[in-house]
Amino acid sequence: MAIKFGTSGWRDIIARDFTFDNVRLATRGIADYLNTQKSKSRTVILGYDTRFLGKEFALAAAEVLETAGLEPLLCDRDTPTPVIAYAIRHRRAAGGINFTASHNPPEYQGLKFSTANGAPATPEVTRQIEANIAKLQSENFSFKGAVIGTYHCKTFNPQPDYFKQIRKLVDFSVLKKAKLRVAVDLSYGTGHGYLDQLLEDVGAKVTLFHNELNPLFGGHHPEPNAENMRDVSKFVRSGKAQIGLGLDGDADRFGIVDKDGTWLTPNQILALTLYHLKKNRGWTGAVVRTVPTSHQVDAVAELLGVKVHETPVGFKYIGALMESEPIIVGGEESGGLSVKGHVPEKDGILACLLMAELVAAEKKSLGQILKELSKKIGDFYTDRINIGFAPEKKEALLSKLGGGLQTIGQFKVEKFITTDGYKFLLPDREWVAFRASGTEPLIRCYIEARSRANFKKLEAACRQILAV
Repeated sequence: MAIKFGTSGWRDIIARDFTFDNVRLATRGIADYLNTQKSKSRTVILGYDTRFLGKEFALAAAEVLETAGLEPLLCDRDTPTPVIAYAIRHRRAAGGINFTASHNPPEYQGLKFSTANGAPATPEVTRQIEANIAKLQSENFSFKGAVIGTYHCKTFNPQPDYFKQIRKLVDFSVLKKAKLRVAVDLSYGTGHGYLDQLLEDVGAKVTLFHNELNPLFGGHHPEPNAENMRDVSKFVRSGKAQIGLGLDGDADRFGIVDKDGTWLTPNQILALTLYHLKKNRGWTGAVVRTVPTSHQVDAVAELLGVKVHETPVGFKYIGALMESEPIIVGGEESGGLSVKGHVPEKDGILACLLMAELVAAEKKSLGQILKELSKKIGDFYTDRINIGFAPEKKEALLSKLGGGLQTIGQFKVEKFITTDGYKFLLPDREWVAFRASGTEPLIRCYIEARSRANFKKLEAACRQILAV
């Protein structure tokens, strides 16, 4: 089989394609890449999440790295992705390998390679690694390792250094005064001992949900979406907490529940984070978002005099821009966010803490703040719908979209953007975007309107366009 790296590494089903032999093969491909780089460091940080065989896969990788002349350094427990990213930077490592499939179903495992700056590897880097793997396969590469799980590797605790970093980015003095009541949903993942501990350290009363070890994640994706955070929503709505905070399986994505039990979208949280860091903290710089992320962010940016950058989908593109110029906050509609002075990688722990800080600083619910913003910038109605098609019609559909459209229903197209997929800008900051799935016969259709009526019209128009 060919091992391919997607937007966040290589992911596959455990025991079918994600096997120890394939992990050793992929790791050797990474080692060969690292050995061509001019890094002074030989250290490679290794980490894993709470999925099946995470530590065992990490130890298998460590053995391969050591054989290739590198120095593996393993996190001493299941560890959040942003913590691993920070450890790579802080320890000036050559790179890092993280065994995580993020929010994918429990039968999946994944391998994510990060470069020396802690960012997800760029397509240029992963193409080199894929070529190395293909070459090894052509040479019938094999590796006789130790009995699974018995290899010994040097370990370390990345938590203290990460906590020092977070205390530079979050105003814990504001949180300490507020003594918030917080519901925290850990999705059975790596966030335990991180988000809850940081909140408890400043006197918050924390109630935990799904904090036990469960590699089956309660039978669903470990994603902090509205459905999976319904227990938290009910708890907050009852008045037992002022805010609900959620993390996905590897704690790089966030979910936020407001005081009235409403689950807020990542688009809204990105806009609120920009608002908070600019208005309340006085940060300077630009904001960066991906193509299908809400222009509500742009409206807040315009209100505050902040420049907006747009990138393709994938946090590696956001991270690259954050490394090259001052960016207050970068984020995407799928629930990833980071800020200036931090890692060029998604950090759900930080996002949650900043929302708690905003509530504490303004002594208002997030919904109240959004309503006040809406009076200045108007309303935004945003959603994504998946529209299936017959596989044989894919080329015709992409050709139709790629040729550009003059109108979307009754709405005139003002600008056509092909940075990632096909995005059509309409009057009054309304827009639609189409991206074909790489794995299924469906097109993801992103719609943003300024009224519910216009949203319905745009949805109907998009369905008609795709009805080839």
